Amino acid sequence: MPIYEYECAKCGKTMDVLQKISDPPMTQCQFCGGAVRKVMSQTTFHLKGGGWYVTDYGGNKAPASPASSSGGSGDSSSD
Repeated sequence: MPIYEYECAKCGKTMDVLQKISDPPMTQCQFCGGAVRKVMSQTTFHLKGGGWYVTDYGGNKAPASPASSSGGSGDSSSD
């Protein structure tokens, strides 16, 4: 279940509420009874490791081809 963050317009307190997606949003503060609104908070989800855009496609480095890095690939044009 996701955790939603709400802020009270009356007392200014913030609260984290564990709710189902199908549950209706909170409308009243649990401390003072004032109106609350959902707050967009920063996520703790991070993409780490290889295979993500930032590490694989974000830079300007050219892809390394196996034929150019091997040196003598079998072409004998210098007879």
